[in-house]
Amino acid sequence: MVSTRVPAPLLVLGGVISVQFGGALAATLVPQIGAAAAVLLRLLFAAGIMLAVARPRLSGHSAQAWRTVVLFGLALGGMNWAFYSSLAYLPIGVAVTFEFIGPLLLAASGSRRPRDIAAVGAAAVGVVLVSEVTHVPLHELSWRGIALALLAGAFWAAYIVFSARTGAAFERLDGLTLAMVVATAVVLPAGALNVEAIGLDHVLKGLGLALLSSVVPYSLELLALRRLSATVFGILLSLEPAVAALAGLVVLGQVLGGAQLAGMAMVVLASVIVLGSPRPRQESPSDLTETGG
Repeated sequence: MVSTRVPAPLLVLGGVISVQFGGALAATLVPQIGAAAAVLLRLLFAAGIMLAVARPRLSGHSAQAWRTVVLFGLALGGMNWAFYSSLAYLPIGVAVTFEFIGPLLLAASGSRRPRDIAAVGAAAVGVVLVSEVTHVPLHELSWRGIALALLAGAFWAAYIVFSARTGAAFERLDGLTLAMVVATAVVLPAGALNVEAIGLDHVLKGLGLALLSSVVPYSLELLALRRLSATVFGILLSLEPAVAALAGLVVLGQVLGGAQLAGMAMVVLASVIVLGSPRPRQESPSDLTETGG
């Protein structure tokens, strides 16, 4: 269990690094077995690991708590499936740009301060610069891919909301573990259709994905959201494209241009603005998200 003495922003940063290096691994797996099968392997191993480690308690939870964890699982499964599917139509940088609209809108809707709104705007510009969207004309993009990436962004925003509520309703990592079981069930029918294409090397990559892209980042993020507002969390997630670019350089040999480096700097600056300024009242995740219904 991660100590509560570890600052919540560092927990989020650790999750960002883990999930983006997992994304670089996924980039080598999805073309081989398809998005649904890759997500299924990732979630199947992740759920198994979490069940063995967390051993969640099934009794003593209210009906509202169960509804929350089911919705969290649906958001978790839908987010991964929609994003991986969008990669069949869009370059990964473009897909991330459209997907990130979800968390950005969540952060903007929960803010009451002009400085936070300005930081969200700066993060949005930075995400565009880091991605490939400036190099791909919109008329050449697949609208099906854009729709899938936007859907993934909507699920991402829902993930933030229900992760916070699940962390409040369940002890330890019980809620996250149960949500992973739900997410696995969501993608199982589609993922099983391509099971004959899965070999031992794919299984090993799926295990790596489970650790890097699910178990480690979701655990750290859920723990962080118990002590961090959803607004700050949304801004911290803006580091994801920058870390993804670093993972691409280290794992895949992808070289960044000057505009991408400038975008990374803007994203980091937006995060510093939010974290470095005093807040009159530390909003809880439930305060921030329940206003949306």
